Amino acid sequence: MQIPRLHPDTIEEVKLRADIVDVVSEYVVLRKRGKDFVGLCPFHDEKSPSFTVSPNKQMYYCFGCQAAGNAIKFVMDLGKRQFADVVLDLAKRYQVPIKTLEPEQRQELQRQISLRDQLYTVLASAAQFYQHTLRQSQGQKALEYLEKTRQFQQGTIQQFGLGYAPAGWETLYRYLVESKHYPVQLVEQAGLIKPRKEGGGYYDVFRDRLMIPIRDIQGRVIAFGGRTLTEEQPKYLNSPETELFSKGKTLFALDEAKDGISKVDQAVIVEGYFDAISLHAAGINNAVASLGTALSIEQVRLLLRYTESKQLILNFDADKAGTTATERAIGEITNLAYAGEVQLKILNLPNGKDADEYLHSHTSEDYQQLLTNAPLWLDWQIQKIIENRDLKQATDFQQVTQQIVKLLQNIVNSDTLNYYVSSCAEILSLGDSRLKPLRVENLLTQIKPGSIKPSIPRTSKPPTKTPKLSLVHTERSLLERAEVLLLIIYLHSPQQRQIIIEDLENRNLEFSLSHHRFLWQKMAEFTVDEVDLISSVQNRYLELGEELDIVSHIFHLNEKNKTEILRTPHVIQAALACLERVFREKRYRYFMEQWEKIDPETEPEKDKYYAEAIYIEKIHLHDLEKQRQFSITDLI
Repeated sequence: MQIPRLHPDTIEEVKLRADIVDVVSEYVVLRKRGKDFVGLCPFHDEKSPSFTVSPNKQMYYCFGCQAAGNAIKFVMDLGKRQFADVVLDLAKRYQVPIKTLEPEQRQELQRQISLRDQLYTVLASAAQFYQHTLRQSQGQKALEYLEKTRQFQQGTIQQFGLGYAPAGWETLYRYLVESKHYPVQLVEQAGLIKPRKEGGGYYDVFRDRLMIPIRDIQGRVIAFGGRTLTEEQPKYLNSPETELFSKGKTLFALDEAKDGISKVDQAVIVEGYFDAISLHAAGINNAVASLGTALSIEQVRLLLRYTESKQLILNFDADKAGTTATERAIGEITNLAYAGEVQLKILNLPNGKDADEYLHSHTSEDYQQLLTNAPLWLDWQIQKIIENRDLKQATDFQQVTQQIVKLLQNIVNSDTLNYYVSSCAEILSLGDSRLKPLRVENLLTQIKPGSIKPSIPRTSKPPTKTPKLSLVHTERSLLERAEVLLLIIYLHSPQQRQIIIEDLENRNLEFSLSHHRFLWQKMAEFTVDEVDLISSVQNRYLELGEELDIVSHIFHLNEKNKTEILRTPHVIQAALACLERVFREKRYRYFMEQWEKIDPETEPEKDKYYAEAIYIEKIHLHDLEKQRQFSITDLI
């Protein structure tokens, strides 16, 4: 049916109730930043988050593609949907009464809206029926299985609403349709019965199975999972897709786990229903299950709404199937993980056990310790790459190197990349420290084919007087000019502000000169979308009685500046490279000074450490030089 024109009161009420952060979080991984939230824009490809969501203004804005609007416009643009369709969905979600401009159409529209409510009622009745049957003689086998095999207490059985579907073909059908008088079409739409192919009539979808209700985030039953108590296949059977249930968008036990996830700032994802239930029974209340399917990006985004640090731990089975499922899950969220939007860890339990089996012979504290020690996904994948490989064999060595290069070449953060290059070079060196610099250079050459190859650090002492790079002679001037340029762009180019903030944080840089640092602190007191930032900051200087003359030139654009800030992406990178190069040059000189003081015969470990540190800094300096594709001096 075509949706009739909605009353303005309904539209306005939806705008008031539909929280922008809540709506956007279903599609974008958001991270708190001051008063606002930031994330990767869903409307264009980007590696650094430029998409901001303001709870106060109930608006979103992308500094990259200029997409902007409220919750309704976000859903419209993302799903290419009609205005009325989106408003209606949000109205149902936030329980806003529906009014139309044509009163005669309200009844039909309300009938459509009430379908979901009727399905909730039918499924709740089915859940009660299954729970009741579990306590009857016919459910004795299922109850014994829960209590003895799974070792569940009565409190856990009741908490998760576990039940039993009788073996008869029409038992639930007769209860819901003949006794409760629910329309047969409604029970079929709920995924509980199916029409017979011959002879007419219906039969129950679940028969002689232990029943596990699947609930939505509000705790309402939306589907069921049924485990066979015989040799029947499949062992686990889920409800079909319905108006309420989509397997790829649902996580089992999230209604029970959401508070626990928020409390410990971490979510644990397991494969099976009983793994999740056992973890909750052991007091580990931040666990959910993926319903036995490959983890989807929709499920990940649903989880990330409840963890500030965005930390997820995959605890799938350690057998071949579980490893494959883990790799599929990693592949689904690789982009988020590489971008740092997800802190993904992998936990494989000892002896190939799943969480339920492990807790039968171990304590919850043992499991918690394993969670604490779980490796990051990159470390886990590196271990899988070298597993059962003989690196002394040329073929294995080459294949392992190629797979490592493929894994590392998508790492954006230079510090993270250097860490893993060094770690993998250590593995490929097979304990021979003399080979490690060669392995580092080999990996970097393949990961960044166009990079300049720096010389390998020697184990012998360099000349006492080390020639210093030209940067040292102009360090103060270069640093000042680069900082001025960044401050000018931040003040006069609002669309670049979030980019500058992100880049400074990612590179762990800050303004070194005190007057620039003070100005940056004052600017940071205002939001990135401050309309009149220049005037606001100037007023703040006046309020504090601070000297404004020393930075006054930053508040005004000359003709040259106006032209140059149009090239801001390249200019920002060049300026940041200058800031970081000054920082790296200081580290380089410090390591050289320390290295010169060491006797390699008496302190071989320190000698090795500083030699490698010098080498890493040289790699950084060469990379930074490439980023300075034009002169900072010419820009200011």
